[in-house]
Amino acid sequence: MLDKFREGARKAQIQATAFMQEGGSRVQQESATLIRGFSLPGEAEKAAKILESFLANPEHPESALNAIPKAVLQRARGLAIFQVIKAGFVFSGKAGSGLVLARLPDGSWSAPSCIGTAGVGWGLQIGADITDFVIVLNSEEAVRAFSMGGNVTVGGNVSASAGPIGTGGAVQASLASPAPMFSYSKSKGLFAGLSLEGTVLIERKDANRDFYGSAVPARDILGGRVPPPEVAGKMYEVIEAAEGLDESGLPSSAYVPDETGGHHPVPQSGYPAGGQTGTTVFDADQHH
Repeated sequence: MLDKFREGARKAQIQATAFMQEGGSRVQQESATLIRGFSLPGEAEKAAKILESFLANPEHPESALNAIPKAVLQRARGLAIFQVIKAGFVFSGKAGSGLVLARLPDGSWSAPSCIGTAGVGWGLQIGADITDFVIVLNSEEAVRAFSMGGNVTVGGNVSASAGPIGTGGAVQASLASPAPMFSYSKSKGLFAGLSLEGTVLIERKDANRDFYGSAVPARDILGGRVPPPEVAGKMYEVIEAAEGLDESGLPSSAYVPDETGGHHPVPQSGYPAGGQTGTTVFDADQHH
């Protein structure tokens, strides 16, 4: 009797493992298909809306108290803006797409290059969520990672940490030695386990080719060899407006959020060499 029970349990485990693997493969395939459906003009429009929700509105200067700091934006060497759709029950799948752009030597912004992410996770992540992300690239190293045409692993080949939020001297002090990337996010739903750790962002060469008319490598797009397209005009306007915000009269108030929505002081001596590899991100729905 015991042997039969053990054999039945073994077969059940094999069937469950096969189901999980099949389901995970299906999610990966569907995620990749979803990403391929997004064109650069649509991504540019989406990126502009995402940036509007994370950057201060010059018509409402007080919004700077709960936004990506002007000082962080002004010294940024690049920006990655993307949206991730994540769903899970037993296993979880995610698919996301967006854009990356770089600051050129004259201070202007490059044309955008399309990026995407997809994958499967495991664990007790039940529910669905749409999350908007803005990653501020603080170093040329971070920009080069996106320019090489391969995969960029957040917290892997380029380290990232939660970026500061707000205004004042604490923000300026934190920029003395910043992490290569600051991460921020806006969650529109309910989903446990929000994290950027291990997220792989890839160049969407197909979308770039379809829009620019040839197989232009990311290094040429981000290096300024491709003129900024008109379809991205709104995105550039949002960035320019936030960079020109008048912060005079605003109180000095800055913090770094944690995974639970709590506030922590901004590091006054800058971030550790190489940057922290923590992946806490800013939930703009709770703090904006």
